[in-house]
Amino acid sequence: MKPAPSCSCPLSRQAVINTYFLEHRAKLLDIAAYLDRLDRASPSHDVDFRETAFRHALKILADDAPDRACRILELFSDHSQDLPQSAAGTKGAAGAVQLPEGGES
Repeated sequence: MKPAPSCSCPLSRQAVINTYFLEHRAKLLDIAAYLDRLDRASPSHDVDFRETAFRHALKILADDAPDRACRILELFSDHSQDLPQSAAGTKGAAGAVQLPEGGES
């Protein structure tokens, strides 16, 4: 999938900050609380693929490259073409895909 071209925002940088800062400050605090809960949780020998994807997404957020939302959406998206033959063992959407060992999307 080819990313959509970047568009400029009709608002000034200051207007974006004035409009959205508090909302996204709260979201960052929520993410920090989630990470704190993970840190306090009982250790596990296996790392869950969703935690791996989440931490990779945090790196994308901090990399200053364009189209972060698109790249994170791609990271969490399942691009497989094969249809599963059974839903056995699944209770719902996982929200991320398990990458091959050592792989990145």
